[in-house]
Formats: sequence, structure tokens, C-alpha cells
Amino acid sequence: MEHGYARCSTNESKQDIDRQVRELKQAGAESIFLEYEHGDAAVKCQLSSLLEQAQEGDTIITLEVSRLARSTKQLCEIIEIIRAKRLRLVIVGSITVDCSNGQIDPMTNAFIQMSGVFAELELRIIRERVKSGMANAKAKGARIGRPQATADDIPAAFLRHYPAYKSKRLNVSELARVCDISRTTAYKYIGLLEG
Repeated sequence: MEHGYARCSTNESKQDIDRQVRELKQAGAESIFLEYEHGDAAVKCQLSSLLEQAQEGDTIITLEVSRLARSTKQLCEIIEIIRAKRLRLVIVGSITVDCSNGQIDPMTNAFIQMSGVFAELELRIIRERVKSGMANAKAKGARIGRPQATADDIPAAFLRHYPAYKSKRLNVSELARVCDISRTTAYKYIGLLEG
């Protein structure tokens, strides 16, 4: 079976994930796992599911090494799983890591690790560029970060259910669930109303 893996940092990047899906299907992927997570995240649930479900002889297809990991350490861990499970990894237009015999040849191993180093380097360059841009904007007087929330920003649904929370008919978890918000956001709104 040929499995595709597509990842982008946020689920707002619809065009990017759609492009990846299209290209993975063209490369032969029969099933595609979609991940909305940063490349250096310690846990990528869909990638973990894919690696767990893949059977000996299966192929994992992705478009770039950086889609799998932005850390050389993480990439080496993924490659070890691929080797142990006797899978094939295809980086479209780049390299195929064939571990169907339980081994990885030294040149392929070196190349994939070097690709991991470059993916990690790219992430660090991006972070430095963002940090520099933020410092520049701050120096020019721009406010950095999310705007400070006020009581005027509290949605009507929360205000409608808040009296039930105050009268102890709802706890914070229930309040958050009926308002379709996180508990953290519920606590923030409660603080705005009661602070």
C-alpha cells in the first residue's frame, strides 16, 4: 500500500495542503494522512498513526523532508521506524529510502540525514528572520502579539450561558463546551467579567 503524508503548520493553509494532496495522489498515494502541526512539534499525531498503521512492504510518500521533520533527531527516529518496519520512504523528486530488506544503505542514510540538517537549518533561519522582523516592528512602535481582549470582545454565546455558571448550574468545563471554546478562553472571559 502507498500512503501519502501532507503537513502544514496551520489549518488556515488550505491551498498548501490541497497542493500537497494533489501532488501526493499524482505520485501514487492511495491514502493520505493530513497533519496541521509545526514541523518541529514533538508529537505529530497523524504521522504517528501512519507509521503505526503501515505494514511491511508499504511505501510512505511525502513531498519534502521538512514535511516529516524539522529536526535531524526526529528525522533519524522516523527513519529508524521505517527501517525496523521494512518500509519504503519516497521523498518526491528527491530520494527513495528503501528499507524493505531491513537495512538502509550508507549513502542513502547520509543523504537523508543531510536533508534533515538542511530542514533544521531552514527552520532556524525562518525563526531568526521572524524574530528580527518583530524587533524591527517593535522599535518602530508597533504592538507585538495578540491584541488585549476586553469585555466587549466576549461573544454573545458566552454572555448567554455565563449566568448559569455564576449560579453553579454549569462548571467551567461545561460552560466551555456549550460555548464551543477552550477552558482557557472561558477562564479568560470570566476574568474579564469578574476582574
